[in-house]
Amino acid sequence: MKISKMILDYVLAFCCLVILIVPLFLLFILTSLDTGKNGIFVQKRIGKDGKSFYLYKLRTMKGSYASSITTSKMHITSLGKFLRKYKLDELPQLINIIKGDMSWVGPRPDISGYADKLTGEDRIILSVRPGITGPAQLKYRNEEKIISQVEDPEEYNDRVLWKDKVEINKEYIKNWSLSGDIKYLFKTFFS
Repeated sequence: MKISKMILDYVLAFCCLVILIVPLFLLFILTSLDTGKNGIFVQKRIGKDGKSFYLYKLRTMKGSYASSITTSKMHITSLGKFLRKYKLDELPQLINIIKGDMSWVGPRPDISGYADKLTGEDRIILSVRPGITGPAQLKYRNEEKIISQVEDPEEYNDRVLWKDKVEINKEYIKNWSLSGDIKYLFKTFFS
């Protein structure tokens, strides 16, 4: 991807972090009190070139995380529901962007067992830094609701959602443009 993408990522992430540092710190305190644990949730994800990195989010659940697919909503706190609804739990990923682990726009970083297992042409997804938002994330912005309505969420994710996301992300990478990234950011922030 172009140097213009990296400049957009770093400048926008740095500006947002400067503006949001006080609210982010307050949310950290609130989530720590709400969950009884460190307010920042850290999870190993697969990034560019198949290398793992630690993704940061605001903690939204009490108890342990089984996986993003099989998590029971009973464990999500009231504050956590609010944070997830408005995607505020994603704010600590500004640090991931500044560290160079992530981009604003790109394929979502997955836990081990998905992106790192891609083969053939599908491995193009590993040629870019994963993103906070992108075309697949926008299409499946209500993924938790979709998953909650099927009998076997993990099987449905593997058979339907994951395969569709791979195709969407491949198209994004093949047709990448800075104006496209700006369009995805606009849709993320204003829809």
